[in-house]
Amino acid sequence: MKKNIPYGRQVIDAADRAAVDKVLRSDWLTQGPSVAAFEAAVARACGARHAVACSNGTTALHLACLAAGLGPGDEAVVPPITFAATANAVAYCGARPVFADVKADTLTLDPAAFKAALTRKTKAVLPVHFAGLPADMAEIGAFAREKGLIVIEDAAHALGASYGRKKIGACEHSDMAILSFHPVKHIATGEGGMVLTNSDELAGRLRLFRSHGITRDPALLEKKDEGGWYYEMRELGFNYRIPDILCALGLSQLKKLPRFLARRRALAKAYRKAFASLDGVTLQHLPPGREHAWHLFTIQVPAARRRALYDFLHARGILANVHYIPVHTLPYYQRAGWKGARFPRAEAYYAGALSLPMHAGLTDEDQRRVIAAVREGLSA
Repeated sequence: MKKNIPYGRQVIDAADRAAVDKVLRSDWLTQGPSVAAFEAAVARACGARHAVACSNGTTALHLACLAAGLGPGDEAVVPPITFAATANAVAYCGARPVFADVKADTLTLDPAAFKAALTRKTKAVLPVHFAGLPADMAEIGAFAREKGLIVIEDAAHALGASYGRKKIGACEHSDMAILSFHPVKHIATGEGGMVLTNSDELAGRLRLFRSHGITRDPALLEKKDEGGWYYEMRELGFNYRIPDILCALGLSQLKKLPRFLARRRALAKAYRKAFASLDGVTLQHLPPGREHAWHLFTIQVPAARRRALYDFLHARGILANVHYIPVHTLPYYQRAGWKGARFPRAEAYYAGALSLPMHAGLTDEDQRRVIAAVREGLSA
């Protein structure tokens, strides 16, 4: 029986295991030196001044929204094609996520739809680099600056991607960018996230909210000279810290990022060549000046055939997935005021969307099997 081929998975080697073992033998399992080392390494890799590590990509989004000052009465614009966490992080702060449609070709936030969604309550926008393709950041960022809005890039899919001459995470057109280190992402820490920023003020707020809102920084304390034990809780924060164990794994994985990205890009090139002229298959458009990171490889097939193709692939051990169910159609958001709302490009994409296996451990043989099965399934 042939092995199953998952749509995504981690690639862990002996060096990764040794890095974790070294921390397990040390004095610091959490709040130790590996956290700061991982933050510094990711900041260098992305070209940002600050990187604040946290427990996962969702908490990274929440921290960014908290640092941005989102609260009751505020709105933030998000695309409907994303994981629910993008919108949820806005709602966690008591603010209202407002959906704006994606572009039909790139599947990233449509700048025109973003502009049309603005109200006097809009405080932020969270463009998503869907599948690893950067959104139209120059246009989104310039308009946001003109309107005094905070820009938070959801770059959970996009570690290693580039927009123009800068890496995603450099925050050239944004205030903050978030990353995820879930096992299906480019590098794995098990669970883990990061917020990148070039603002000293935002970085300070992110670190404060990450650890209960508590500080020992003498410059921030209201009471001075209380003793070495003394701390103050300045904000209602959270325990969103990430352990040294996971950061050690992240540091080891980060060294392999160029190789992982090269493999993903080679796989994407082969997929695109195989499907470019296949009747009924639509591929994500790749605009010039943007380097894709290929977290996902998505195709669109005729809506009437998507379920049959999904079942056909799964029956053959090819564990294709669907990313994503449009967030505004989920029951919670239907009850939250989005019942009857229509975002036709997002909905049209979802109706025929499939994510094919894409990860650095996918072999050429595995990929040929995927391609052959898609061809067979569509011709059945």
